[in-house]
Amino acid sequence: MTTVSQQTLDRLLVPSTATLTSVLKGHGLNNTFMHDVAPLKPGMKMAGRAVTLRYIPAREDLNDVPMDNLTDKQRVGIEQLQPGDVLVIDARGDTRAGTMGSILAERMFQLGAVGVVTDGAYRDSPGIGECGMAAYARAMNAHTNKTIHFPSEIQVPVGCGEVAVFPGDIIVGDSEGVVVIPAHLADDVADAAEAQELKEE
Repeated sequence: MTTVSQQTLDRLLVPSTATLTSVLKGHGLNNTFMHDVAPLKPGMKMAGRAVTLRYIPAREDLNDVPMDNLTDKQRVGIEQLQPGDVLVIDARGDTRAGTMGSILAERMFQLGAVGVVTDGAYRDSPGIGECGMAAYARAMNAHTNKTIHFPSEIQVPVGCGEVAVFPGDIIVGDSEGVVVIPAHLADDVADAAEAQELKEE
């Protein structure tokens, strides 16, 4: 897995996601901007490494499976977060229940995460928006996730907002939305984005 420096992450915070998306198109990547995913609190930005969590549809018998901090994939994934990480939740675009709430968001912030994004919904969304890190979602819904979602896998390739996300990809968000940058392109994209924005000034 390609290691992306904090310096590069800081550089990627400067250009807009529109510029980054254009630069990625120049690299032949045409589907990097997440569809129908919006910030809970416009004005916040994030640039960090993707940690992925995949939900599958819930099934009633799965509710009887004992889950704790060692077995619940959602909690395991969150506890693995390192400073500078972004949790990316694949909810299959299903917004009928929240994928997480403010308590887990606050825990993520304590661990140093810089953001969270889902193509599903959040519950306790006002609390998530004020927890100190950037958060992006498709909708808000107070229903708990067990009714619709089951956390099945962490750190696997996922789809979020109709975009492929691999663990370690660089996730950049601003007031417009979220773009996914393959880690091996991060330095080149940062260079090209800086040059493009200077040219446009």
